[in-house]
Amino acid sequence: MNTRQFNLKSIRPEVLSTTINDTMSSDERFQNLVLRPVAKLQSDLLVAVFKNYVVKHKSVFFDLSIEKRLIYIENAIQRDMKFRNSLKGMIIGQFTVEEYLLYIKNSSALNKRMMRIVKEQLLNNIQLLEKPELLAAV
Repeated sequence: MNTRQFNLKSIRPEVLSTTINDTMSSDERFQNLVLRPVAKLQSDLLVAVFKNYVVKHKSVFFDLSIEKRLIYIENAIQRDMKFRNSLKGMIIGQFTVEEYLLYIKNSSALNKRMMRIVKEQLLNNIQLLEKPELLAAV
C-alpha cells in the first residue's frame, strides 16, 4: 500500500453506527466505508466552512429560528453550486486513488449520498453554528 493511501485510511475515524454486509449495493458500501468516515474526519472543517459561508452571506442565518436554520442549511448545500462543489472537494480530496476510481463510476448517485451526509454533519453540529462572538463568550 502506498504511503498516501495508508495515511489517508489510517486517520479516518471509525463510524460505529454503519454496517457492512454482502447484500448492500456498491453505492451503500462506498457510503459506509468511505463517505461517512471522511465526512466525520472533516466535520470540524465542514462546520468552519459553513460558518464562513454564513458570514459572507450577511449572517442572516444567525437570526433564524431553528426550523429556518435547517432549511437554510439544506438550501445552501442544494442550490449554491459553488458552495456545493467546495464541499464535495473537501470530501473527494480525502479519497485514495482507488476510491476515486470507484467514485467516478457513479459520481452522480454518490454525490447525492455525499451531500446528504454533509448536511447530516452540519445538522448534528448545529449547536456550534452560533454567532462567532457568542461562542467566544462561553
